[in-house]
Amino acid sequence: MIDVSTGGLVPHARIPVQTGYQVPFAAKIREEAGIRTGAVGMITEAEYAYQIITRGCADLVLIGREMLRDPYWSIRARCHLDEEPNWPLAYGYAVKQQRRGK
Repeated sequence: MIDVSTGGLVPHARIPVQTGYQVPFAAKIREEAGIRTGAVGMITEAEYAYQIITRGCADLVLIGREMLRDPYWSIRARCHLDEEPNWPLAYGYAVKQQRRGK
C-alpha cells in the first residue's frame, strides 16, 4: 500500500489545501498502477472518509492529524455512521455500566 501525499516539503511548492485535496492522487495511482492506496489530506468527517472508500478512490483513509486532535475520532465516526463502536477492551466495563445507567 502507498500512503499518497504530494509532500509539500519544499518552500516553493504550491499545493491547494482543502478537504480531501490528496484523494485524487490516491485514486489515480490506485487505478493506473493497480496498487492499494491510502488517502490523506484534511479528511476530518466520517461520512467523507466512508465515501472515499466506497467510491473506490482509495483502500484506506489515513487521518493522523485529526486523531491527534481527537483520539476518539474512530469511535465517534462509527457512531456517526450508525455502527456500534469497537471500544478498547479496557473500556468495556465502564461502557457497559454507563449503558445500564449506573
